[in-house]
Amino acid sequence: MATIDLIVLGMLKKESLSAYDIQKLVEYRNISKWVKISTPSIYKKVIQLEEKGLIISHIEKEGKMPEKAVYSLTGEGEKEFEKLMFEIATKSVNIYLDFNAVIVNLDSLPPEKQQICLTEIENNIKQLKTYQEENLRAKENRSDIPETGKAVLQQQFLLTQAIENWITTLKEHFNSSHP
Repeated sequence: MATIDLIVLGMLKKESLSAYDIQKLVEYRNISKWVKISTPSIYKKVIQLEEKGLIISHIEKEGKMPEKAVYSLTGEGEKEFEKLMFEIATKSVNIYLDFNAVIVNLDSLPPEKQQICLTEIENNIKQLKTYQEENLRAKENRSDIPETGKAVLQQQFLLTQAIENWITTLKEHFNSSHP
């Protein structure tokens, strides 16, 4: 998947890291909240990228810690990074929201069960929004977080706000059509 490749290559462009360090950065930066990426996929991806010659590893040992493979970009990896940057930037934007599968099938449920589904989605959106607000507050004045990272956090928050407004309108519509 090109987006995972780009995330991993982009991290390694900035500094050499182990697969564990990449995974921890993905968790710390909450990347999995805005790009479909999982911990096992990072480890698999690092192996694939090395097999393709885009990254190279060397073994490091610090103190009594076990040896670990630390990865860095090769020249081909640098080229692939730039290629992916432009390739993904020029693609049409798609927004996939899994709950839309529920929305398009709501009319197959009785009105009271439609309301339950809508309320569940609404609660999940509110929970996400609360998390995003806390995350934004915690990171807004941190100098170690790049402005581009903060911009993505803001983007996700704005999208969540828009979805929250939309679900409120949708619930009102369903309430008025099924009194």
